[in-house]
Amino acid sequence: MQKEVIKDVTGICLETLCRTLLSLLLMVLLAGIAYGVARCALDLFAASGRLLNGSGLHEALKQLVVNVLMVLAVVELFRTVKAYFSEGRVKVTYIIDTVLVVVITEIMGFWYREVEIERVGVAIALVVALMGVRISAIRFSPKRRELMDEL
Repeated sequence: MQKEVIKDVTGICLETLCRTLLSLLLMVLLAGIAYGVARCALDLFAASGRLLNGSGLHEALKQLVVNVLMVLAVVELFRTVKAYFSEGRVKVTYIIDTVLVVVITEIMGFWYREVEIERVGVAIALVVALMGVRISAIRFSPKRRELMDEL
C-alpha cells in the first residue's frame, strides 16, 4: 500500500515537473516566433533600402525566405508541444511534419549556396523516407484501427 502511494506521488511530481518545463519551452518558442517575425519585418525593411541602392532583390528575398521558413519550423515545434499538453502524448505525424519543415528549409537554403550533389540527394531521400513514414503513420494509426474494428 505504501509503495503505491509513493509511486503516485512520484508520478504526480514528475508530471508536474514535465508540464512546468514544457510550459517554459512554450514560452521560449513563442519568444522565438516573435523574434523571427520581427527579424523578417526588419529584413523586409532593409531589403527596400537595398533596392533603392541597387544592391539587388535576389539577396534580400533570399534572406526573407530563409527567415520565414525558420519561423514555420518553430511554429511546428510549438504545435507539437501544444499537442502534448492537450492529448497527453505526441503524435508521430506532428514530429514528422516538424522534421519535414526543417529539412525542406535546409533544401531551400541549398539553392543559395554551393552544395555537393550527394548532399542534395541525401536530403531528398530523407524527405521521401519521411513522407513514407508519415503516410504509414496515418494509414496504421490507432484511431483508424479502432474505427475499422467497429465496422
